[in-house]
Amino acid sequence: MKVFLDLGWFFKQRKKQYLIGILMLLFVAFLQLLPPKIIGYVVDEISQKTLTTEFLVKWLVVLALASIGMYVLRYYWRIMIFGSSIYLARQLRENLFRHFTKMSPSFYQKKRVGDLMAHATNDLSAVQQTAGAGVLTLVDSLATGGFVIAAMAITINWKLTLIALLPLPLLAILTSYYGKLLHQRFRYAQEAFSNLNDKSQESISGVKVIKTFGQEKEDTKDFVRLSEEVVDKNIRVAKVDALFDPTISLVVGMCFFLSIVFGTRYILADEMSIGDLFAFTSYLGLLVWPMLAFGWLFNIVERGRASYDRIKNLMDEKIEIDDIPDAVNVKPEGDIHFHIEDFKFPGDDRSALHNVDFTLKRGETLGIVGKTGSGKTAILKLLMREFEGYTGNILYGDFSIDTYKKRSLREAIGYVPQDHFLFSTTVAGNIAFANANATIEEVQEAARLAYIHEDILHFTNGYNTIVGERGVSLSGGQKQRISIARALMMEPELLILDDSLSAVDAKTEEAILEALKAKRSDETTIITSHRLSAIQHAHQIIVMNDGTIVEKGSHEELMELQGIYYEMYQLQQLESLVEQGGEA
Repeated sequence: MKVFLDLGWFFKQRKKQYLIGILMLLFVAFLQLLPPKIIGYVVDEISQKTLTTEFLVKWLVVLALASIGMYVLRYYWRIMIFGSSIYLARQLRENLFRHFTKMSPSFYQKKRVGDLMAHATNDLSAVQQTAGAGVLTLVDSLATGGFVIAAMAITINWKLTLIALLPLPLLAILTSYYGKLLHQRFRYAQEAFSNLNDKSQESISGVKVIKTFGQEKEDTKDFVRLSEEVVDKNIRVAKVDALFDPTISLVVGMCFFLSIVFGTRYILADEMSIGDLFAFTSYLGLLVWPMLAFGWLFNIVERGRASYDRIKNLMDEKIEIDDIPDAVNVKPEGDIHFHIEDFKFPGDDRSALHNVDFTLKRGETLGIVGKTGSGKTAILKLLMREFEGYTGNILYGDFSIDTYKKRSLREAIGYVPQDHFLFSTTVAGNIAFANANATIEEVQEAARLAYIHEDILHFTNGYNTIVGERGVSLSGGQKQRISIARALMMEPELLILDDSLSAVDAKTEEAILEALKAKRSDETTIITSHRLSAIQHAHQIIVMNDGTIVEKGSHEELMELQGIYYEMYQLQQLESLVEQGGEA
């Protein structure tokens, strides 16, 4: 029952609703005592041949009123208890989602999407059951059982009550053992479901790659294996779950057997009437539900406990990057001073950056080049404060970047990543993502700057065209330019283009860069690229290699050095010449 203690914070929150619901359950449990007693009275009247119409009608009216009362009370306790459990699921889901949005990229490197989805769906459903059906079965089994046993002992025969309940300790021992087995096995079943969920998400997202490489059969085989594992783990849960009902039926059968044997002896000894035995066995019949509910309670509680533990462990994950006390709540502006002595990504022994030092004045453009893994993206990640734990300092304007509130810092930065993510909504919706109140004219202006406006006009529904999941209906260049337009809608103080022009042709690239240069003359821009044509206009260019700066200067200065940048430029010029058929 530990899960009820763990959920104590919520029960305190909703104590009024739960108290009203429990009170109504108690009234229902009390009203359920009337029918067996009335049956006993009627049986005695029949056996004594004194039953009258007036007597029968009187008790039928009482039964009808009791039934109406139980109907009304059951309706409202469902609203109070089940309604509260739905509120718990909503609250936990919101807390979980907020927690997800606060976590750093390293968290998502460790956790799988499918697993996180399983926490937010299957696990939450199990916890909701605990706060709803779990509370119901706990209160109802104890209340109904307690009232029934009290009625049997007080109004009929206490000695027969004690004899009839002798098998109950056996039920308590066995159900406790089953509960422990169920907790362990259900945890394994939930983990198997998480694996299957992750596989489903991954396969659907990567279906194009799977089909391109002709791996449909292999992927299906892998899915079937995980699906069978889920079935196997749930069958193991079901095997334990299936023990509850037979065990309870056996114990109930023993209780009935003892009641009839010893009840008959008491009738023969004139200590009870036939009507009393009828009432007693009817009460014993009412005890079947509390016993079944008790078994069901173990099932619900152990499932809820396993799921709540999984959710709690996830919520206990520390937020690695958070606002410091008294963080500055202003959007940064001004020069950027980047000085990093050493930085390693979490879990990596190799330095991603070391001895990287540069200053970028406000309104200037910085170009960053270098081969894959040279540290270009690491610089951008630190600027956006997606990672910490470095030796050195990064100043933006008058303050270090970790002095700003995260929200203020990121509102000043328009970031266009290498991996372009578009939402399953309209083109206009994707562009206006950071400014939901933007007018269509503002959206179109951003699209024009990104040189995607003409393309959009040729789409089926123009700006109202649904792009599909992750922009599946668009080309790579179109997705890149829509992402650039989305970043421009923020009117950012710092625009970061992380190799974001790789899928557009040279002419379009030049047009976009010229438009940005004219529009953003007073704002700062950082561009990383493998294609030097994208950064040769920059005020300052740094060349990265093995996590450090090996060359720094303008395009003209670097060409005069005749170093790495010069070689890269000459090579790309040669490639361009070959593509044009060898003509100068």
